[in-house]
Amino acid sequence: MAEASVSRTYGNWRKPVTAGLGRLGTIGTGAVLVLGIVAILAWTAAGVGAGLVVVVIGAVIVLGLVLRDRHELTAAQRLGERVGYQRATAANSRLYRSGPLGKAGWGTYQLPGLLASTRLIEGKDSWDRPFAVVAWPSLGHYAVVISCEPDGAGQVDQEQIDNWVGGWGQWLRNLGHEDGVIGAAVTVETAPDTGYRLGAEVRHNLSADAPDVARQMLAEVIDSYPQGAAQVKAWITITFSSQVRTGSRASEEDMVLELSTRLPTLTSGLASTGAGHARPATAQEVCETVRIAYDPASAFVIDEARAMGQRAKLRWSDIGPASHEAFWDKYRHDGAWSVTWAMTVAPRGEVYENVLQPLLAPHRAIVRKRVTILYKVMDPGIAARIVESDRRNSDFRLNSSKVPAARLEAERSITEKTAREEARGAGLVDFAMLVTATVTDKDRFPEAVAVVERLGSQARMQLRPQFGSQDSAFTVALPLGIVPEQHLVVPSSIRGAL
Repeated sequence: MAEASVSRTYGNWRKPVTAGLGRLGTIGTGAVLVLGIVAILAWTAAGVGAGLVVVVIGAVIVLGLVLRDRHELTAAQRLGERVGYQRATAANSRLYRSGPLGKAGWGTYQLPGLLASTRLIEGKDSWDRPFAVVAWPSLGHYAVVISCEPDGAGQVDQEQIDNWVGGWGQWLRNLGHEDGVIGAAVTVETAPDTGYRLGAEVRHNLSADAPDVARQMLAEVIDSYPQGAAQVKAWITITFSSQVRTGSRASEEDMVLELSTRLPTLTSGLASTGAGHARPATAQEVCETVRIAYDPASAFVIDEARAMGQRAKLRWSDIGPASHEAFWDKYRHDGAWSVTWAMTVAPRGEVYENVLQPLLAPHRAIVRKRVTILYKVMDPGIAARIVESDRRNSDFRLNSSKVPAARLEAERSITEKTAREEARGAGLVDFAMLVTATVTDKDRFPEAVAVVERLGSQARMQLRPQFGSQDSAFTVALPLGIVPEQHLVVPSSIRGAL
C-alpha cells in the first residue's frame, strides 16, 4: 500500500531582537539605566523636585520605546514618521516637476527621489546576451535585473512544487557565497492585458487562404480576450557592491565585466526554482517597466508599438514622471494614484507554499499590482554569529523574567531550532515585503485599498501603509535593486537596538 504524502509547511521566521529589559533593546535599556543614574544625582544635588522631573522625562521616553501597536511599531517610531512628513511638507519636497517646465536638468524627465542619481548601463554577458545594470555611483551599488516567466503551480505535482521551493532556498543560500552581493528582490506584477500582443500574433500566423468564418471568429477573440485577461510579469534583481576587499571601489567598467561573467551562472541556477525561462533584462525593457509604473497609460502605446514590429526607444533620463505629489497615505504620479504597504508581521505559524497566492493573483479592482519581496542574504560566517547572538539574547530575556511568558518560551524554541539548522548548513536571510496598488481612477482608490488589505489578511500577514514615505516606498518596490537600509538616516542596527 502506497504511503500517503505529507504536505510540507513553512515558517520559523522571527524578528531578531537584542538583549534588554522587557521589550526594550540594548540602547533602550542603556538609556533607562542612564536616566536612573541622572535622576539619583539630580535628587541628591537639587532636591526632590529635580529628581521627579528627570523621572517623568525618563518615563515618557520609556513609554515611547515600549508601547507598541499591532504592527509592532513604537510610539517613537510613529512620531518620527509624522515629524519627517511635516519636514518634507515644510521643505516642499513632496512635490516634483520635471520636463521643459520642471527643475530637472536640460528639461528632461529625470527620475525622482532615490533614483535621481542613478545611471543605466548595458553590457553583454558571457553568453552574448545584453543585460542592464542600474548603478548608484555615490554608493557603489550595481543591480542586475533578471526577467522570468514562472511556470505556475497549475496542474503540477506536489512533489515538483516541493522541489521548486527547495531549489529556491538553495539559490538564495548560494547568493550568500557570492562575493559582493548585498541584496536581492523578487517582484511580481499583475496588470490587464492590452491585447496588442495577441492581435499581432494572430495576424502574423493567419493564413492568406483562411475562410471568412475563421477570420471573423479570430477577430472576435482579439476584441473580447483583453476584457478578462491579465498580464503577469516577474523579475529577480540582485544588487552588488563595488567595495572590494582592499577597501577601495572597483571601477564601473570592471563591475560590468565582472557581472557579465557571473550572470550565466545566476540565471542557470534559477532553472530548478520554477522561475521558468530566466534571462537578463535589457536596458530598453527596464526603461519600459519603470515608465509604465509611473504612467500606466503608456503601456498601451508601448504594446501597440511592439505589436507593429517597432520599439518605443526610451532613455533613462526621460522615463520619470512629469509630476508627482506624495501624500501622507497615497502617492499621485502622472494621472495615476498608488499606495504602498509594508509587511509588518509575517504569516503567523506554519503555512503552505501557496500562502501568497491570493495576494499575487490579478484583481479587477486594481489596474496594476506589484508585490516585491526584499532579501538580505547573509554571509555564512556572519549568519553563524547572528543566530548565536539571537539565541543568547533570547536566553537573556527568558531568564530575566520571573514568570516567563509563553511568547518568550516560543522565541527560545525558535532560536534554538534556527541555530541547529544553520549549523547543518542552512542559509540565513532577512526578508521584507512591499505591496503597491495603482489605479487610474481616483474614485476607485478606496476599493483598491480595501482589496489589498483583505488579501493581506487572507495571506495571514499584517500590512501597513508606508505613512509619510509613499514616494520612496513606491520606488523601492520597483524591480531596480534598491537596498532600503543603505538609504536610511538612522541605521537599521540602531533601530533594532532601541
